[in-house]
Amino acid sequence: MKFTLIIKLFFMLMISLKVQANQNVLKSQYKRPDSIPFPSNNQYSSTKAMLGKMLFFDPRLSKDQNLNCSSCHNPSFGWEVPLAKAVGAQAQPLPRHAPTVLNMAWVAPFFWDGRAPTLEDQALGPIESEVEMNLPIDEAIQRLNKIPGYQYWFAKAFPAESINQETILKAIATYERTIVSTQAPFDLWVNGDENAISDSAKNGFDLFNGKARCSTCHTAWNFTDNEFHDIGLLDDKDLGRYALTNQAVNKHAFKTPGLRNISQRAPYMHDGSLASLESVITHYNSGGLPRTSLSPLMSPLSLSTKEKTDLIEFLNTLTGPAMVVSLPVLPQ
Repeated sequence: MKFTLIIKLFFMLMISLKVQANQNVLKSQYKRPDSIPFPSNNQYSSTKAMLGKMLFFDPRLSKDQNLNCSSCHNPSFGWEVPLAKAVGAQAQPLPRHAPTVLNMAWVAPFFWDGRAPTLEDQALGPIESEVEMNLPIDEAIQRLNKIPGYQYWFAKAFPAESINQETILKAIATYERTIVSTQAPFDLWVNGDENAISDSAKNGFDLFNGKARCSTCHTAWNFTDNEFHDIGLLDDKDLGRYALTNQAVNKHAFKTPGLRNISQRAPYMHDGSLASLESVITHYNSGGLPRTSLSPLMSPLSLSTKEKTDLIEFLNTLTGPAMVVSLPVLPQ
């Protein structure tokens, strides 16, 4: 009898060690990078980043001087805004939810439909869009050239260059690449602190990489494959990436968002239609709206109530301490 019990305990230990080993392999796939990647044609400098921060928060880059980049990408709300749809010029709702600008150094292409190949290209879109900041870039250049403070800082950041479209966009993109989520409890756990997250969250991590199939799209440290999928949301009017590619596989397909600081970023999805993480999990559990373009990765999950709770507990561990973001003194 005692020998049988010893054998059982031995096999239980072996199973536990195997589970732990598998979990350690999975954890390594989500390890935070040690540095921020910058493109060769727009390398980092502190002066360039500081200038970009000024431009990011400056309402003079909008036609009526009442909007800036942070109007849709507010640091207090995970660099989004807590509205289903972003609000643009003349206080009109925009067609889509504002995506976060967190961790954009690891993202490409940009926008929900991927229409901008680089962060520099992305920075131009909202400035010139008639329904957003509504300021043609030529007018923006003229406006900035009339501000002595900007003449000074552009000369510092871009010696021998002028205030032009390229330097404006390079400065904004450089600052945006420095917006990186803080170290979260999940990161501490990945680095070996077993007490950093709860047992429920650890179960949620296993579900995330297993039964719930979240990791088929939400990959690597920023939890995105940077690809486009139709996940079967009820909004069937917005064709997503299809409008750019005209390929049937891209109908209703939108960019996979990263999950860092996700608990700060409600509501969710490209249309802001899901108000909470609970509703997000419920949607995926259902398998989404059946249609020909629905991603083959989507199907009912049959998650139990406890499994849903564990998943949400894990997702909450991806949010770190609040960032301290001081507003820049704008050039005069």
